Amino acid sequence: MNTLASPNLDAQRTAGISPLISPALLRSELPVDTGVAATVTHGRDAAVDVLTGRDDRLVVVVGPCSIHDADAALDYARLLAAHAETLREDLVVVMRAYFEKPRTTVGWKGLINDPDLDGTFQVNKGLRIARSLLRDITALGLPVGCEFLDPITPQYIADLVSWGSIGARTAASQVHRQLCSALSMPIGIKNSTDGDVQIAVDGARASAESHVFMGINPDGLASLITTTGNPDCHVILRGGGGGPNYSAEHVSAALGTLTKAGLPERLIVDASHGNSGKDHRRQPTVAADLASRIAAGEKGVVGVMLESFLVAGRQEIGPDMVRGCSVTDACMDWDTTASVLDGLAAAVRARR
Repeated sequence: MNTLASPNLDAQRTAGISPLISPALLRSELPVDTGVAATVTHGRDAAVDVLTGRDDRLVVVVGPCSIHDADAALDYARLLAAHAETLREDLVVVMRAYFEKPRTTVGWKGLINDPDLDGTFQVNKGLRIARSLLRDITALGLPVGCEFLDPITPQYIADLVSWGSIGARTAASQVHRQLCSALSMPIGIKNSTDGDVQIAVDGARASAESHVFMGINPDGLASLITTTGNPDCHVILRGGGGGPNYSAEHVSAALGTLTKAGLPERLIVDASHGNSGKDHRRQPTVAADLASRIAAGEKGVVGVMLESFLVAGRQEIGPDMVRGCSVTDACMDWDTTASVLDGLAAAVRARR
C-alpha cells in the first residue's frame, strides 16, 4: 500500500476551520459574581418548585423571539425586571434571551452565530456579547431562559441560565436529549412542528435518564460526558401544522399522554408560534384564554411563554431597522406585554 501521497479525504466541502475561544477562557474573562449566581440559582429553584407543585405561582418565559441588539434587549430587561418585581407573589418571570435560531431552510442563525447580522459569522464576538448580556440581565435580579441548539454552546453560557428549552425542530434529536440530561436547569421540550406531542413526552422521558456521550470539556477538548439525568424536563405545547393545541381538550390529552409515560402532569403553553398562527396580535387572546382556565382552577398548566419586545411586529434585517423590533418572529410590544402579565397574575390570585 502506498501511504506517501494520500489525498485529503476530509476537505471536499470544508472551506475553512477557524480557532474558537475555549469555554473556560470565556468564563474567566466574564465571570459570575455572587449576586448573579444567587439570581441564577433562585430562578432555577423557583421554576422547579412551580413544576413540582410546591409553589402555586405560574412560570412566565417572556422576551424577544431572538436577540439581535444587546442594548435594546437590556432596555427591555430593565422594564421587565421592574414589572416582574410587582408581580413576584404570583409569577416567576424568566426573560427569554435566545441567541440561536433554528431555521427551516436558511436565514440568520442568531446573535452567537452572526452578531453583526451581515454573514461574517464572528462567532467569538457573538459568544462574548451573549455571555456579557446574560450577566447584565441577571444582575438586574431577572433570571433568563435560553434555547439550546448547538450542543457546544451550553459550555459557554449555561452557568448563567435558569431555564432552558429545546425547540420543535430538535425535540426528537438524541443529541439534544443527551444534552438535556446533563444540564443543571429545568428544560422545556416543545412538541414537533407538525404538532406531535408524543415526541416531546419521549424527549422528557429520555432526558431524565443517565447518558454517556461525546462532547467537549471546559477547555474545549474532546471528552466523554457521563450524566445523571434531568428530572426537571417538561413539555411545551406550541401548536403545529394541525393548528393550535392550547385548548382545554388539547391540554387534557397532553396531560394524559404524560401520565401514560409515567411523567408528572405539568405543561407550559407557548402563546406564540402555532398557537397564535404566528400572529403576535393573537398572543393576548391565547394568554387570556389560559388565564380564564387557570383562574377557574386549572393546575396542569404551570407556565406560559410569550414573545415580546419593545416595539410590536417584526422587520427585515437592513440598514434602517427600528430599535427594539424583532428580526425573526413578530412580537408584542411592551405595553401589551405588561397587560398580559397582569392578567396572568390576576388568574393565579383567583385560583388561590
